[in-house]
Parts: sequence; C-alpha cells; structure tokens
Amino acid sequence: MYTSGMATIHASGNGRVTLRIGSGAGFADDRIEPAVELVESGGIQYLVFECLAERSVALAELDRQRDPARGYNPWLADRMAAVLPECAQRGIRIITNMGAANPRAAGALVTEIARSSGLRGLKVAVVTGDDVLDRVLERPELPLLEGTGPVGSLGDSIVSAHAYLGCEGITDALDQGADVVITGRIADPSLYIAPLVHEFGWPTDDWSLIAKGACVGHLLECGAQVTGGYFADPGYKDVPGLADLGFPLAEVQRDGTFTVGKVEGSGGMVTGDTCTEQLLHEVHDPSAYTSADVVADFSGVRFAEIGQDAVLVRGARGRRRPDELKVSVGYRDGFTGEGQISYAGPNALARAQLALDVLRERIDRRGIAAGATRYELIGVDSVTHGMGAGEAAHMNEVRVRAVGRTDTADQARSIAHEVSAMWLNGPAGGGGVACSVTERIAIASALLPRSAVTARVTISEV
Repeated sequence: MYTSGMATIHASGNGRVTLRIGSGAGFADDRIEPAVELVESGGIQYLVFECLAERSVALAELDRQRDPARGYNPWLADRMAAVLPECAQRGIRIITNMGAANPRAAGALVTEIARSSGLRGLKVAVVTGDDVLDRVLERPELPLLEGTGPVGSLGDSIVSAHAYLGCEGITDALDQGADVVITGRIADPSLYIAPLVHEFGWPTDDWSLIAKGACVGHLLECGAQVTGGYFADPGYKDVPGLADLGFPLAEVQRDGTFTVGKVEGSGGMVTGDTCTEQLLHEVHDPSAYTSADVVADFSGVRFAEIGQDAVLVRGARGRRRPDELKVSVGYRDGFTGEGQISYAGPNALARAQLALDVLRERIDRRGIAAGATRYELIGVDSVTHGMGAGEAAHMNEVRVRAVGRTDTADQARSIAHEVSAMWLNGPAGGGGVACSVTERIAIASALLPRSAVTARVTISEV
C-alpha cells in the first residue's frame, strides 16, 4: 500500500484515439443489471458509478458514526460482485463515488470482494481529502451560499462538511495503474473527465477540452435519464422497453467530440430530445455551468442524430475553473413525524377531508409541531392545486397525509400517533396506516479556497 498527493497537470496519454465510457449508475439505488449489460456488451473501457446526491454524504456520515465500518453506499458489495470479475477479465476500469463518507472502508470491502473472487494483481485506489469538516469549523465566519448567515450560525448541529473534489485524485490513481477507483464527494462530471485526461493526456488547464469532458459527464451522470427513463410520458413522449431500460455510454474522440448511445437491443432510446433534456438538467445558466474542474459553456452544444440511438455531440466550451470549491455542510435539523391513512368507497373524499380537519385541530391544540406542517390528500392536492368539483365528486379512494417538522423525536412520534389513532376514532372506513419518525439532515453550502483542500490517493493491490 502506498499514498501520494494529487497531480495538477496531466499531458501524457497513451495514444488511444477513442474511449468508450459506460454509466453504471445514476443514483444511489439505481438498477444493477444494466451495468452488467454494459460490461458484457458495451465494448467499454471504463465503467462509472455515480451514486451521491446532496444529502447522501451527510446521511452516510451518520451511518459511519454509528458504525465505523460503514458509511459507504449500501449497494457497493452487490454492484462490485456483479461486475468486478468480468471487468477484471476484460480490462475495464471502474470509477465510483460509492465511498461516500467512508471511502477507505469501501476500498477495503472491494479488495475483499476481489480476493474472494480469485482476482489477483488488481489495484484498488481510494481517493480521500473531501472531508473538510475541521477546516470548515475553523472558519465560522464562512458565509452560507443560501444567505442564512455564516457557518457558525449552525452551532453544534453540524455533522459533516465535504468538498466537491475535481478530477485530479482519480487521474493520479489511474496514472498509478488503478483498476478500481473509489472516492467520496467529488463533482459528478469529474468522474468522467478523469479517464479522458488520463487516456488522452489532456492538460487540466485546457478549458475547452475539459469542458467537453464535463459535457460527457453531465450527459451520462444521471444514467437512464438520457436513455429515456425520466423522459418517458406515455402518449406524449413514448419510450420503448422501459422494463429493460439500457444505461448510456459515450464514445469520445481525442478532440472531445463524442457520441452518446446505449447497448444495441436494450430498452429505451437516445435522441436529440433525450439529450437536450438531460443537458439542461440542474443547469441554472447553460453558459456558465460551474464545476470543480471548469466553468463550462453549454450554450453552443449541438446534437445530431447520426443513427439509431446514436447522438453526436459538439460545441461545449470552457473557462478557467473556480478558485474555490463548493462544500456541502450537513447539519441536524430536528425531526419529521409523518402518518398516512386511506379512505375508499362512496363519500371517500368527504371522509378524508374530515380526517384532515380533525388531525389539524388535534396537532395544533397539542402544539407539537415546532416548524412547518403539511396536511394533504394524496391524489387530490398534494402536488397540484386541487381539482374541480366534478372531478372530486368521482373520487373513490383518497390517502390522507399529515407531516410536521419538530424539535424532538417524541414530538414527531406524537404526530404519527395522531394519525394511527384514526383507526377507531373516525371517520369511518380508514385503513392502511403507515407512520414514521425520521431525523432531519439538512444541507447548506459554502466555498473553501482550493488551496485548503488536498486530494490523496492510497492504492492496495489484491
């Protein structure tokens, strides 16, 4: 085992003309079979699992505090067992942020899976350095980007602080021959930029090339969203084969031009429309999409359908990367108490509305909700602004939901208890009660100077 600091500029490459990268996951609980399909039939050289959302690391940090051997993605073992042997046989390298709050433990688990699978000579790299809790706590004056005050205003409720690393740590690991690279918090596009920098020798200060890599990453990072999953809307945007939806892959040229596609015969579709929707996903300003490695300009990106499920992508540009890195600060924010109960049959809507009225009165009377409360009829007004009288008259099943944020777990339990008590306390015909009490972990954001964050790589060989 050995450790190194991160590289900053890379300009060697291995002479490869094109590179095929597959998206093995787009979120923590994504399906596993499409990743196996990419390994077996995608002709890829890299498989990327992107599995962290904003709150994921903070929740994983709580898991690690309860058990120091945990704190990584709970599907890590299943995913690695499904793809690692075949990836090793085919020379496919794996990159993932499934290390979450505990990449070292994740690396140890992958090493053990490789060993038990009979794999030898496999190099497993762990990238750390994203955990910057100590540096954030040392700077209570750091302003929160949400405009709610400085970091210090959160007091002792802070449980985690993780910076979005760039591509350098992964690139360093690949340069050292890593077959599997496991990270914690990292900018999503960086997972895809890193193999391009490594394979093509792109300088990390060539903003045009790095922006093209960011475009690859942005289109693939959400997995099946770009192959039609989140795009599908029957009768308006029909997508074939959703039950067997394939995950996307990109074939990237040395100059940054690339094609998005999927495994032939898999479900879903890749079109200019699916790519357009994904390109705009979570992008506030297409001309200034800021990531750890570059400020990308996607306003000039153009899509051309060059075949069935094959979209050529050109036109991304870039500017210098920011001098500061975004940090997600996780903090305890009370508890949520929730209860649901269903009403069905004649007059169901009126009975459900009566139930809500009773719940609102009882919860208000007890004063147990210290923060926001919400009372809604699922299927009637929980998402939309309600329905017309004619539509409401034909409702024959409605689900009541009452939820509130509280300061203590006991208060949250009281909200849930009020709903479960509706079983016998009326109105008539209630059933299917479900209740929960959940600790709330909220996220705030701050910026740290890049100089205060250092990625480190540790490699173990099986």
